[in-house]
Amino acid sequence: MKSITTRLRATVALAAVAAALGGCWTSPEVVTASVPNDYRQRHPIAVKEGNHSIVVFVGAGRGGLSAPQRADVAGFGQSWVKEATGGVIVDVPVNTPNARAAASAAREIRGTLAAAGVPSSAIRINHYSPDDPERFATVRLSYPKIAAVAGPCGMWPADLGPSIDNPGYNENKQYYNFGCATQRNLASMVDNPADLEQPRPESPAYTYRRTTSFEKYRKGVSTATTYPESDKAKLSDTGK
Repeated sequence: MKSITTRLRATVALAAVAAALGGCWTSPEVVTASVPNDYRQRHPIAVKEGNHSIVVFVGAGRGGLSAPQRADVAGFGQSWVKEATGGVIVDVPVNTPNARAAASAAREIRGTLAAAGVPSSAIRINHYSPDDPERFATVRLSYPKIAAVAGPCGMWPADLGPSIDNPGYNENKQYYNFGCATQRNLASMVDNPADLEQPRPESPAYTYRRTTSFEKYRKGVSTATTYPESDKAKLSDTGK
């Protein structure tokens, strides 16, 4: 009876030690065996709603916009017409040395945006106080848009070389961060994020050219285009 009690106590103690050791184990964020071999699956490009923004620097002694700034704001408004999913927010600083000039610039910004096609109902003026009033405060313009994003990059869950933390080294597999920069650059360069999900519809046919070609085909004439200027590119026969 005593030996049974001793064995029972030993079993309970061993289970407690195993539970304590198990509580110290933490699983890594990325399990090597679960990492896809295709970089497009490891770093997929997602289509999300992001922000498009610009800043306008306004000095304390100037009211209004300079010519380059006016062009920037006009281009911003034209981009809003094409791709925005919400209104324009204009953040104007207050309680700063350039607060008065910024307020004057904001009025001109509103007019420039309206001239670019942004309705006044879609423009909202917000006032903000910077944390450090001595720093140069800017007028910020932003609007939401659909954007393609990928990443973040720079994650290294395993060693690159032979290591106990990299069991896939001898299998010649791609390391986790491989291809991330390419995906991120592609996402930032694409003009229309919808192109990543579906093709665009076909544009209308060039009716005039198509009618001309059909008429030549009906008459039995070559449909090829004649380029008289092409003779000028021929080599001279002199000396043959």
